[in-house]
Amino acid sequence: QLQLVQSGGGFVQPGGSLRLSCAASISSFENYAIYWFRQAPGKEREGISCITSGGGNTYYEDSVKGRFTISRVNAENTAYLQMNSLRPDDTAVYYCAQGRSSRCFAYVVGSMRSWGPGTQVIIGS
Repeated sequence: QLQLVQSGGGFVQPGGSLRLSCAASISSFENYAIYWFRQAPGKEREGISCITSGGGNTYYEDSVKGRFTISRVNAENTAYLQMNSLRPDDTAVYYCAQGRSSRCFAYVVGSMRSWGPGTQVIIGS
């Protein structure tokens, strides 16, 4: 099980950009898919993106497709979520999560192996 540490996030105006980071404590990071979820106030946690262990395949939900980019640098045990063209409805706590295999599957909260602590993202003017 990976220990995940998140950084990034904060407050930005609509149309702005932020980059979130998710750093793992151990080298087996490279063996697992990494997911990003988010949870807006009063809503359930939702999966928005996933990247396979080697980084060769990425997946996005329609709500973020074309605006967000997931990536990873296995040599640094770190995954990233670059968020551009941010909108007020992107306001949420963002979580990275370790999957249970090298591949991406459905965004099921209960199936993740470990979670980062979450980081707040607020889009406002």
